Amino acid sequence: MGRQKEHLVYFKVIRQHETELLRGLIFLEENRQPTVEDFAQCLRDCGHNVRIENEKQFIYRATDESGNEYLIDVLENYRKADWDGHADNLFKNFIKQEPQL
Repeated sequence: MGRQKEHLVYFKVIRQHETELLRGLIFLEENRQPTVEDFAQCLRDCGHNVRIENEKQFIYRATDESGNEYLIDVLENYRKADWDGHADNLFKNFIKQEPQL
């Protein structure tokens, strides 16, 4: 198994009277692009009960606890996270600690 990288996923939740811009996080093998199912799993992990509505445009139909349906549009121009957790932890281990006085 290769090294995994974080990908921030931006998505728009479109309900009858409101629209929210939210984000989620997925972990993928380095140099791997997210699939429709990767996005669906991310949305499920964020608490949305989704099914694929339009595979080409990354649009999902979701149902809330009351049975009301709403749409989720995954914004295709997702940004890769610039922060690397492994490198950050390694860096912190090499920082000289100030003595406690």
